Amino acid sequence: QVQLVESGGGLVQAGGSLRLSCQGSGVGFDRYAMAWFRQAPGKEREFVAGLHWIGGQTEYANAVKGRFTISRDKSKNMLYLQMNSLKSEDTAVYYCAAGPFGLRAHPGSYDRWGQGTQVTVSS
Repeated sequence: QVQLVESGGGLVQAGGSLRLSCQGSGVGFDRYAMAWFRQAPGKEREFVAGLHWIGGQTEYANAVKGRFTISRDKSKNMLYLQMNSLKSEDTAVYYCAAGPFGLRAHPGSYDRWGQGTQVTVSS
């Protein structure tokens, strides 16, 4: 089964950049859609960006379009989220997720989750 480990979070000033990484391991990886979600204190977990592992199709939340880029390295089973022009409202714990139900924005469509990595954007 798929296991996910995120890294790359930290503290950055508004306008700066960070790149999150998600290392995947286990069998069946190529059956999955992959996504990044985030959860700020007191808020629900929300979809940020998603990618279909085989075809490479991507989707983005409106709030991050043009600023964030999701990508993968199939040879390393790595998923990335390049975040540019960061804003204070991007502050959240970011989670990598994998799911066999296609590329969807609802967290219930994903059955594998990483432990999360904190991103803090100071204004």
